[in-house]
Amino acid sequence: MATPLSKSKPTAPRKPAAAGTPHVIVDFIFDNGALFIAVENIGDAPALKVNTRFSVPIHGVEGRVHINAMALFANIEFLAPHKAITTFLDTSAAYFARDEPSKITALISYRDAAKKKYATTVHHDLNIYADIGYIRRVRDER
Repeated sequence: MATPLSKSKPTAPRKPAAAGTPHVIVDFIFDNGALFIAVENIGDAPALKVNTRFSVPIHGVEGRVHINAMALFANIEFLAPHKAITTFLDTSAAYFARDEPSKITALISYRDAAKKKYATTVHHDLNIYADIGYIRRVRDER
């Protein structure tokens, strides 16, 4: 859940982002044996200066791409409401064969047009995808 950044610690349970505010999440998507990472603004207002930090180093595309260093996660100047930007991570078989991390926390910071700062923390356990069966579809190359 998105929360405004402040120096005081709340004592009451945090509430979801109010209508008219940005709310950015990072999600891992499994699609027929492929893993993707999406940065998505599920809120009703634009998110500005979106930055994502992962708790562990992540490598994708057969171990050749350092995901943490991608510009996508360093700074998105403007992320429209209800917009997602998705990138290919790797096939699930390749990702798990390399023993890449499965427990990943994403800390996303951003602000709204009034320069109010927000942060969202999302915890993922990719082990849920490790044993999902899928059928590889072969394209007809006629």
